[in-house]
Amino acid sequence: MNLCANDVVSSELPPSPTSSSSLSIDVDESSEARIRRLITEHPVIIFSRSSCSMCHVMKTLLAIIGVHPTVIELNDHDEIAAVPCSSFVRDSSAPAVFIGGASFGGLETLVALHLSGHLVPKLIEVGALTVGHVQC
Repeated sequence: MNLCANDVVSSELPPSPTSSSSLSIDVDESSEARIRRLITEHPVIIFSRSSCSMCHVMKTLLAIIGVHPTVIELNDHDEIAAVPCSSFVRDSSAPAVFIGGASFGGLETLVALHLSGHLVPKLIEVGALTVGHVQC
């Protein structure tokens, strides 16, 4: 899919990070189950650390494209940070991005996907972006 300068790209806003429905803690749900649920419920989700510059760059890149991902700041969620990252991400360091429920790794992978022209189509595929075609 090629985007023209006149194409209109808009994003679907995921539920607010403070939304009680998706980020709530069910006492019967393990932290690992909660993480897996969050990953499957949100088209784009980033596990981040607020002091991490690479996390900031990842969030900025997605914002420039027009995506507003759900961001879980690991330093704010001790119960999530305590789960071994290897159980749900390929690279155990933050940031870790999931698109359409699949792990896409960290910043380097996301930038490579963007530079190769595959990021926007993937975001459209998972419903994080919509494109209204306008004549080029």
